Amino acid sequence: QVRLVESGGGSVQAGGSLRLSCVASGNSENCLSWYRQPPGKEREAVAGIYVGDGRTYYTDSVKGRFTISHDNAKNTVYLQMNSLKPEDTAMYYCGAHRFTSRSTSINSAACLRMSVWSYWGQGTQVTVSS
Repeated sequence: QVRLVESGGGSVQAGGSLRLSCVASGNSENCLSWYRQPPGKEREAVAGIYVGDGRTYYTDSVKGRFTISHDNAKNTVYLQMNSLKPEDTAMYYCGAHRFTSRSTSINSAACLRMSVWSYWGQGTQVTVSS
């Protein structure tokens, strides 16, 4: 069992920065992600990382502005968000899954398809004002 706890959300003005953190307790999962759900909209993938090789995924709207990273020692995944825009306003969720193939490349590719998640956190709210 894995428990995910997000933190770091808040209210900022457009152009500002925030760093979200997600601490995982329990088993170590090797595929970690950030999703967001804007008000009245469906949840969407923002960024993902496969811990085994460090490969990452970003949705087009955040490329060049957001960076996902992972600290093995702290079992924490981060989302550094710079140049925030009002359209980034959403509840942000951390997701985790473990891929178990013996092949790092197979696991990495599966992870970064961003389609399978076993665990979710409760979310942290990000509000960006213009």
